Amino acid sequence: MTALAASLAAVDRVRRGLRRRALLVAAAMTIVLLVAATLALGLGDYPMDPWQVLRTLVGGGTRIESYIVWETRMPRFAMAVVAGGALALAGALLQGLLRNPLASPDLLGISGGASVAAVVGLLVFGIGGPLLAVVAFGGGAAVAVLLLVAAARRGQSGFRIILAGIGVSFLCACVIDYLLTRSKIEQAQAAYVWLAGSLNATPWWQVATVAAVVVVTLPAVLLAARDLPVLALGPDAASGLGVRLGFVRLGVIAAAVLLTATVCAFCGPISFVALCAPAIARSLRRGAAPSLGTSALVGSVLLVGADLVAQHAWPGRSIPVGAVTGALGAVFLLWLLATSKGRFA
Repeated sequence: MTALAASLAAVDRVRRGLRRRALLVAAAMTIVLLVAATLALGLGDYPMDPWQVLRTLVGGGTRIESYIVWETRMPRFAMAVVAGGALALAGALLQGLLRNPLASPDLLGISGGASVAAVVGLLVFGIGGPLLAVVAFGGGAAVAVLLLVAAARRGQSGFRIILAGIGVSFLCACVIDYLLTRSKIEQAQAAYVWLAGSLNATPWWQVATVAAVVVVTLPAVLLAARDLPVLALGPDAASGLGVRLGFVRLGVIAAAVLLTATVCAFCGPISFVALCAPAIARSLRRGAAPSLGTSALVGSVLLVGADLVAQHAWPGRSIPVGAVTGALGAVFLLWLLATSKGRFA
């Protein structure tokens, strides 16, 4: 009994330590996000110091300051927070389900499928607005079903799904290139701007739509937060512990596709946030299982920071935020592959 009590006490200490570290990481990410908010709302052609920003937020600024903050800068910042958190949640859900840190909507082809559907809607049918999100979701869902069918022949292997997803991504890229070459120059230019990923001229209704989708997916996310740590033990062990694998798999994939496709429809295919944020969250928390809440905070910080770089790194010009996340993500992916020690198979 003494040995058992000592073991239980040790386990309890480890759990308390992990909870404290999780709270510290969440607090640190929140502080970083607040600092980034001050920069995002204050920097620009009409610079504002932190006091001006705070005064405007509480309703005491001038009419010009109020317009700049609430109608131009705040929607863009809010979209970066919501979209970054949504992409990070999608990546964390897929990585937890497939038990592979390379699993993300980018590499699995879900973003590619959503992009193909959205480009077809834009160039062929002239679709825009909220309906574009529905079309993009259909494309992402079709790719998800295709991946599950391709991987089901020899078991639900995460490695097989990732390989199939890479192939689907290349196929989607070829389809997009063909559509762009067959379209008019004006249409192709608009599609290229969308494909680069951008938060320019974001209206409040788009922010509200993405936020509403995040709220709709919360039940699936909360269920996944309970079951994904058990899935880390393996499908057989998880099934023996009472996890309904088919139900969890369907809910996780549906939530990931819905989050990714909605962000893709409004902001374009912003790459690598879904891949990097869960890995950074695991490193900060020093845990093996993906943390959904911490991943969402890290994703918001990453996209807000990338958007700040996109807006202000080149004076007088705005770089698409997708180009910044792609450059940072490519370096991160190379580092992840170099330090993985074969864990991806």
